[in-house]
Amino acid sequence: MQNVKHQTGTDASSKTDFANENSFNAQSVTFKALDGYELNGTLYSPTHPSTAKIVLASATGVPQAFYRRFSEYATQLGYEVLTFDYRGIGKSAPRHLKGFQMSYLDWGKLDLAGAIDYLYDEHAPLFLVGHSYGGQALGLTPNHQKITAMYCFGTGAGWHGYMPFKEKIKVQAIWNIVFPPMVAVTGYLPWSKLNMGADLPKGVYQQWRKWCKNPTYFFADPEQHELHEQYAQVKTPIYAVAALDDDWALPSSRYAFMQHYKNAPMHFINISADEFGLKQIGHMGYFRKDSEQIWDKMLNTFTTLIAD
Repeated sequence: MQNVKHQTGTDASSKTDFANENSFNAQSVTFKALDGYELNGTLYSPTHPSTAKIVLASATGVPQAFYRRFSEYATQLGYEVLTFDYRGIGKSAPRHLKGFQMSYLDWGKLDLAGAIDYLYDEHAPLFLVGHSYGGQALGLTPNHQKITAMYCFGTGAGWHGYMPFKEKIKVQAIWNIVFPPMVAVTGYLPWSKLNMGADLPKGVYQQWRKWCKNPTYFFADPEQHELHEQYAQVKTPIYAVAALDDDWALPSSRYAFMQHYKNAPMHFINISADEFGLKQIGHMGYFRKDSEQIWDKMLNTFTTLIAD
């Protein structure tokens, strides 16, 4: 590990024996993607020996720091958690994004796969928690068999046709009117200027825009035909959560994508904000402050799988 930093934090909301000490360790780490690209991550560890490990696969354009609260919380239940930035994002981005070449699929095929190899220990269960793109990415990895189970939130096909009318109009305007001139001027998508996330490499923007035009996303792309067989190879149990107010990934969008994990044991879970005492969840609320009850439901599932 390089660039190691230690931090101690507290979480008053934890209700487990691990919370009695109310502490965790956080280390900045670097590791290699499968092609050797250096990625930056943070390893959160409980003060007691961990019972299992979690790789957190981020949503598109969401820096790893967004998942800090969840990662700290999970350590109180004895989990070791790795968050990281995909290439071109946050701390794994080059100094200048203009001219940076990559495929959107690299985040799964190379980066997430590298994170899995980095954290994998044959003596401990390894779970994947995916947010949006992160739930898509499991099928892209060549080492998915190392994952005990995946729990993903807000993972869908991205097509505007699955969205409510107002969101559909908004998304189409962004894709077709707002983004093109921004990218033409800068050479990348300056998403941060719209407070929508981290800036995105041009290749990510181009592929994402192309695939979101089709109800079955990249599975409809003739250039990606091999992905049908690749996703069919995944046999990892999947728990796919959709919030009923997540306009970007409603259940219909989730089904459209998850059907391609056709040989994976699949559990579809619909949740509402009221169920967890929240005003809203949306596409980002799964990991925002006060979402501990959502996390508990997932981590309790992991505990059951470990016991089995």
